[in-house]
Amino acid sequence: MKHSFYDVKVKAKVQADVTRKVVYGTKGKERYAFKAVTKDGRSLTAFVSKSDYTAAKI
Repeated sequence: MKHSFYDVKVKAKVQADVTRKVVYGTKGKERYAFKAVTKDGRSLTAFVSKSDYTAAKI
C-alpha cells in the first residue's frame, strides 16, 4: 500500500510503501501512524485518522 509522507531531508512530500502500522499514546489518547522507509534507509512517519488506520490492509 502506498501513502504520502513528508520527507524532512528533501523538504517535499513523497510516495512510499507502508511497512507497518503503529499506535502511539495512552488509552483514550491514541495516535495512529503509518511507517515507511526511503530508498536510502531513512524512516518516515505519517500520522493518520483512526478510520484510515483500520481500513489499511498491511
